[in-house]
Amino acid sequence: MNQILIRIEGFVVLALSAYFYLSSGYSWGLFLLLLLFPDIFMLGYAFNKKVGAYVYNLAHTFPIPLLLLLPGLAYSIDVLIMIGFIWTAHIGMDRMVGYGLKYETEFKETHIQRL
Repeated sequence: MNQILIRIEGFVVLALSAYFYLSSGYSWGLFLLLLLFPDIFMLGYAFNKKVGAYVYNLAHTFPIPLLLLLPGLAYSIDVLIMIGFIWTAHIGMDRMVGYGLKYETEFKETHIQRL
């Protein structure tokens, strides 16, 4: 049941992020182009599993994109708004398809699998 709830939550986050991004008049093409960009943080695994998990998880939690969205929305800074919504949508998409935060033991071992 918890896995289903996390996937539904991920879908809602993805849908709302995409909706607010697009309703702000930003480019659909840019949204699709950058949607997978946060996965660049997998490069942390080039060092070792511990660094990889830490860097990947840092990029796949909500505080950073929300910290971009807050000043972006408060001061109408389009680039921060765009990045924040795309990044948030990426996290939602990952949760929706069952990808979760990584453990240091193995890349494929995620918090969603342990639920």
